[in-house]
Amino acid sequence: MIFTTHKQNLIKLFIAVLFLALAVNTVSAQTKSTGLEDRKFWVKALHKIAYPVIHNLANGTLKQNMPLEKGNNYNLKLEDVTYLEAVGRTIAGVAPWLELPDDNTEEGKLRKAMRLELLQGLKNAVDPQNPDYLNFRSQSQAIVDAAYVAQAFIRAPKALWEPLDQLTKKRFIEEFKSLRNRTGAYNNWLLFAGLTEGFLLSIGEQYDPARVQFAVNKVTEWYVGDSWYKDGEKFSMDYYNSYVMHPMMVDLTKILADQKKGTPNSYNQALQRMVRYSEYLERIIGSDGTYPAYGRSVTYRTAAFQALAQVALMEQLPDAVSPAQVRGALTQVFHKMYDGNQNFDHKGWLVLGFNGHQPELADVYTSTGSLYMATLAFLPLGLSPDNKFWSTPNSPWTAVKAWSGQAFKKDYKVEY
Repeated sequence: MIFTTHKQNLIKLFIAVLFLALAVNTVSAQTKSTGLEDRKFWVKALHKIAYPVIHNLANGTLKQNMPLEKGNNYNLKLEDVTYLEAVGRTIAGVAPWLELPDDNTEEGKLRKAMRLELLQGLKNAVDPQNPDYLNFRSQSQAIVDAAYVAQAFIRAPKALWEPLDQLTKKRFIEEFKSLRNRTGAYNNWLLFAGLTEGFLLSIGEQYDPARVQFAVNKVTEWYVGDSWYKDGEKFSMDYYNSYVMHPMMVDLTKILADQKKGTPNSYNQALQRMVRYSEYLERIIGSDGTYPAYGRSVTYRTAAFQALAQVALMEQLPDAVSPAQVRGALTQVFHKMYDGNQNFDHKGWLVLGFNGHQPELADVYTSTGSLYMATLAFLPLGLSPDNKFWSTPNSPWTAVKAWSGQAFKKDYKVEY
């Protein structure tokens, strides 16, 4: 009996040591790369996702080559919406990276090539004679994805808007204004309509102030505290605060403040709420790079971290959240998602799923084009390589600290 107990204790000790070794190895694997190595990996992953969309749009072959996968209960007119979805969502994520100036590095050459292709693609997108002319003129879904196009222009005016020829600019303006004959859902869609109008305001075009103000007013009313917005009349536990609510609310109130159509206080409040929300996003990233797959639209994958990425891009991270720990956490997430080919088909297009081909996870509005929101977590690539986000030494993120016995900040609600 004594021998058996002793043997059981030895087994327990062995298991404990094994788990400790695994934990140490996990942390070591997370911290062995440098910031610039992390950046190189981010660039590779973002390029892998975005290239098929941008390259084909530039060549007028997007509609010819993009697969048309959809969920079982899909309820939209697929060919009317999926291509604009792919383009808008892709370019909203790559825009800050493309806004960086040209240089002769390997990354710089890759970035320039993508920017030039995208400029040609944007011209094709609004040319009625081009095979890849995108549909802004019918379907309510266009309200959503036109807003992501507008957000790309907001995030990269020098790279993506100013270089366009006058005819192409005029065509985009006309397409954006054509959206006014439709309405969408009474939820985050208000921000889509408002942001497109906000972009028009920002470039000195006639805009619809009612759509803008209604969006800001309702989203402000839907705030429930401690950085969380309801997405409509009832609260939903999902990632829409990151997919849409915080980033677009911040972008829209910033435009209004800059154009003297809103107050700096409104913008600062929206920003502080997003900063607080970014703390939640950093905390849900596990020490192994996993995060919860809950709520609607989990097929948008890493778009779940757009708000954290935008706060990092704006260099507004909370005091207790260092740029290096955000870099480390997101790098680990990207390794989980994009190291292999489980999320891509044999031609490099994203497939329906969360981490693999899981079409049963698709919502009634999810198709191939919808998936390209995944790029929205890569916004910090808009920071130059010498920025502290990339240049500071590795630092463990909250989950690593918590599960390895290190000190970490106690979390408590914040009033904004």
